[in-house]
Amino acid sequence: MKTFFSCLSLVVCLSTQIYSQKPGAAIDILHYRFDIKLSDSNDLVEGRATIRFSALKETNNIYLNLTKLNAAKKGMVVAGVLDNNQPISFQHDKDSLRINFSQKITPGMEKDIVVVYSGIPADGLIIGNNKYKHRVFFADHWPDRARNWLPCVDHPSDKASVDFVITAPEHYQVVANGVQVEETSLPNGKKLTHYRETTPLPTKVMVIGVAHFAVQLAGMVDCVPVYSWVYPEEREKGFYDYGIAAEVLPFFIRNVGVYGYQKLANVQSKTRFGGLENANTIFYSENSINGERGAEQLFVHEIAHQWFGNMATEKDWAHVWLSEGFATYMTILYVEDKYGKEAADKLLMEDRDQIIAFTKTKQRPVVDSSITNYMQLLNPNSYQKGGWVLHMLRSQLGDSVFGRSIRTYYSRYAGKNASTEDLQRVFEEVSGTGLPQFFRQWLYVAGHPQLDLSWKYDAAKKLTTITIVQKQNELFQFPLELQITGGAEDGIITKSLPVKERQTVLHIPMMEKPQKITLDPRVKLLFESTVKSE
Repeated sequence: MKTFFSCLSLVVCLSTQIYSQKPGAAIDILHYRFDIKLSDSNDLVEGRATIRFSALKETNNIYLNLTKLNAAKKGMVVAGVLDNNQPISFQHDKDSLRINFSQKITPGMEKDIVVVYSGIPADGLIIGNNKYKHRVFFADHWPDRARNWLPCVDHPSDKASVDFVITAPEHYQVVANGVQVEETSLPNGKKLTHYRETTPLPTKVMVIGVAHFAVQLAGMVDCVPVYSWVYPEEREKGFYDYGIAAEVLPFFIRNVGVYGYQKLANVQSKTRFGGLENANTIFYSENSINGERGAEQLFVHEIAHQWFGNMATEKDWAHVWLSEGFATYMTILYVEDKYGKEAADKLLMEDRDQIIAFTKTKQRPVVDSSITNYMQLLNPNSYQKGGWVLHMLRSQLGDSVFGRSIRTYYSRYAGKNASTEDLQRVFEEVSGTGLPQFFRQWLYVAGHPQLDLSWKYDAAKKLTTITIVQKQNELFQFPLELQITGGAEDGIITKSLPVKERQTVLHIPMMEKPQKITLDPRVKLLFESTVKSE
């Protein structure tokens, strides 16, 4: 997902429910089939969810997420739950649907149940007019808002395949995860459209879009069709702008691994975010088109999520940097590959400035299990600092080891879930290097190095003395590069020194007084500093 931190105060105030099915729950969802009916006459959603699950524990009941009808008449009403076509009892409270079985289910048992329900979504499915005053329906689930209109286990740890079977007025086009397997005209001006996704997905990236679209095949990449779905009013500019996706996709296939889905659709939508990485059906904001491909980095970020976040998914929300930090840094690697190191360094320095500014307002670690309003995870810790952690790993281990580690991580966890500890194990395994201090200080400790550098030149001894002091509470350990301009025969000296203590002192023989000392000239370290001469 791509959001804009100048609007962070708006984003984080949006409420989200905190109940979710956690790892260790009684079931594992294997497949969803959502039969959904939509209408132009009202905003009512009629749903029939067929859910296949495997029992993980012995139990008489299971829990799904589904938001109940509230005082504002928004939410879902469950008409019934069926097991083997027989009604069974249930209780529906707030966003929890408890389903009771007459006989215990035991570990390994697979069952299919059906939930029949209807209502006007309070959230999670945007129903209204687009900017051209045409009626549209767009799912918008991140982080855990699918529950507002779909009965599900609304947590990234539970991934399942999904079918969306949408019945809507025939003038609409429908896009959803997976491939279209049926489109049938029905009586009374209706049309049924069926999409099937066989790769397991977390609910946060399950999606449908129902609107008037212009659709173009932008290209084929390794036998994967890349489509552009834009509003007809912006057809020409939209096809040009969205066509960049076919140029971006090969970068990730080459550097990370095989693309995990059967298509890539890029869709103009009413998502509240700049972009939302729905699996193989990415939604972009209505204003993402300008006819100049001005949103290239947005496309790169969302396409990166198809590998990191969608295929390899964080086990829990505290590890969301494995999604957002990866997408952020993969965008920088793409920029470096296409435009050069100087352009990538510019992005890194901009990101570093955002991290420093954020840290002045909130001292929180990247892996932060205390957050329960998951919208608050949309912050520079998850995005920019997560990206910087990867950049520093690359700087420390080298391009070859870093690349092999990323590819190993992806191949191991594609289609699965991973934690920060899992990523650490992969990097240690591939590099043959223990990295506990690195991961602890950069991901589990708040803040970053705050350095005071002072230096003086002793003309009599022809000696420059450099003193570096760590001001932050928690000491960090890191290599620091210094560039000394003037005072030497070749004009510039570059030194790298390990910083571990509160104070580090370096003595350098020099014929003359240096003109300037620069920290981190090659943009390798996340830090802030002051430099002064005595």
